[in-house]
Amino acid sequence: MKQVRVLVAEDNEDHRFLTMRALREVEGATIDVDGVRNGEEAMAYVMRQGEYADKRLPHVIFLDLRMPKMTGLEVLERIKGDPELSCIPVVVLTSSDRAEDIDAAYRLGSNSYVTKPGLSQDLRVGLRHVADYWTVGSALPECGP
Repeated sequence: MKQVRVLVAEDNEDHRFLTMRALREVEGATIDVDGVRNGEEAMAYVMRQGEYADKRLPHVIFLDLRMPKMTGLEVLERIKGDPELSCIPVVVLTSSDRAEDIDAAYRLGSNSYVTKPGLSQDLRVGLRHVADYWTVGSALPECGP
């Protein structure tokens, strides 16, 4: 069975929980999912620093844009600007449907931009589709050491 490591960077505890649950419910792959609460933690995770020193790089990152300490766009820019990390697909998963956010995310190298639906039930269904596509439906690179 396909094994996939996923990092969810989301400051909203409910959205992080729902996203991680949707990933764990995916059939057809074994998903190892970790969550972080802000942009600084996301960077520490992918740089394998501090409490994340023993973590392997994720196969895919689900990234919120509006996070404290470091925005999702800042995280995206750093990941895509680092030769060892740039091959990790980054899925922007956010409530923003602003054209300038969408344009900025793609200019910085986002692999996908998904706007979260407002209703909880719609959010769960939407997350499930995104999780299925990026874990079972996509071929993912093995980045870094």
